[in-house]
Amino acid sequence: MARKYKRLSYEDRKEIEAMCKAGKKASEIAEAMNVHRATIYHELTRGGAENGKRQQYSADMAQKAI
Repeated sequence: MARKYKRLSYEDRKEIEAMCKAGKKASEIAEAMNVHRATIYHELTRGGAENGKRQQYSADMAQKAI
């Protein structure tokens, strides 16, 4: 099933942040949010979670980056 383009909202980013802090993998987050895993990887980079450090992701930082 092909996923359609979806722009992430601030609420989506807060949900991503919570899942990151809970230790979820990017593929699990993508499936839960019904987006491609590349969207999650881009979002993690935007939110300051570089080099595989998902715990550092900040929804506020990602929101300000757009």
